[in-house]
Amino acid sequence: MSRERVSDGGSGSSWGSRWAVARRELRSLRSEKTIILALAIQLFIAAFSSFLVVGLVSLYDPGSVDGYQAEIAVTGDDPDTLLAVADDRDGVSAAFYEDRSAAYEAFDTGRVTAVLDANRNDDGRLSVRVTAPEEGIRTTLLVVQLRDTLEQVERVERERNANAGRLERAPLPVPDEVGASPYVGFTYTVLLPLLLFLPVFISGSIAVDSLIEERQRGTLELLRVAPLSLADVIDAKLLATAGLAPIQAVAWLLLLSINGTSIASPAALIVLVAALSLLVVAGGVAVALWAPDRRQAQLLYSVATVGALVVATVLPEHPANTVAKFAIGTQTATTWGLLGVYCLLGVAAFLALRSGVGRLDPDSL
Repeated sequence: MSRERVSDGGSGSSWGSRWAVARRELRSLRSEKTIILALAIQLFIAAFSSFLVVGLVSLYDPGSVDGYQAEIAVTGDDPDTLLAVADDRDGVSAAFYEDRSAAYEAFDTGRVTAVLDANRNDDGRLSVRVTAPEEGIRTTLLVVQLRDTLEQVERVERERNANAGRLERAPLPVPDEVGASPYVGFTYTVLLPLLLFLPVFISGSIAVDSLIEERQRGTLELLRVAPLSLADVIDAKLLATAGLAPIQAVAWLLLLSINGTSIASPAALIVLVAALSLLVVAGGVAVALWAPDRRQAQLLYSVATVGALVVATVLPEHPANTVAKFAIGTQTATTWGLLGVYCLLGVAAFLALRSGVGRLDPDSL
């Protein structure tokens, strides 16, 4: 079947048609319940971030919960190191029980929350057997406290073995702990990157679903009317979808600011989200144009996105670290350089996609 393209004269009509396709793309999102639910969840997190961050931090770092005190019983034939370390740590109170049965009886009656049985093996190694409750939020908090305590015990043992000449290499010195707030760390290294990167991933997924659906229903053929070509239709759909992520980023940053989370460089973050969105959505559109069906398209898109995140670990800064540095105001020349690289990659992906679409036979879709 042949098609005759009729021009009604002018770039104004062409841009108007592109805008019509973009509006149609955005209106279609209202019927996507999964997308609406994802947006609602992000909106809720951003709008109530100051309230939610306290509960979320308790999951991210249970040891940050104020006021929690673990009462533990220490027994065994070599408890001195464990008792000394426990006495120096906040949130842990240790009592020595010479009789093991008395220690476990105190655990069974609830007078202590855990029993640590410390014994020295024949080869000189300190072995600690921990008895703790099976489940519950208190168990989660207790495990975190005991993990930190036992890690410190391990450091002390390694230093003693190094001083005694029993190690081939001396252990590396461990920096002193700093009094950093876990809420700040969680907000800028977990919550903020999640709110900024999730819209980017969703935008790419929307683009994949939209184009695959247009191909399967045959409506992509109907969109190729005068004065639009296939490339013009793809441009309109791509830019409409890619524009969703930076718009959401503006809303999330505004809500975070209202909730007391200060953002040092919001403009840089919005540019970063826009560049990554253009890059990811262009990749999603390319997958949707060449993949045979929706399942394979979404699989390829997901694998490619996860692969890109893995590759990003070899960068001088992970994108999440770049977000955190811009948000806190500690960006370096590397941070600015990576922002420029992301912008160039986004533009390059868009141009490469447009070039590929120009060589694509529309009737093959």
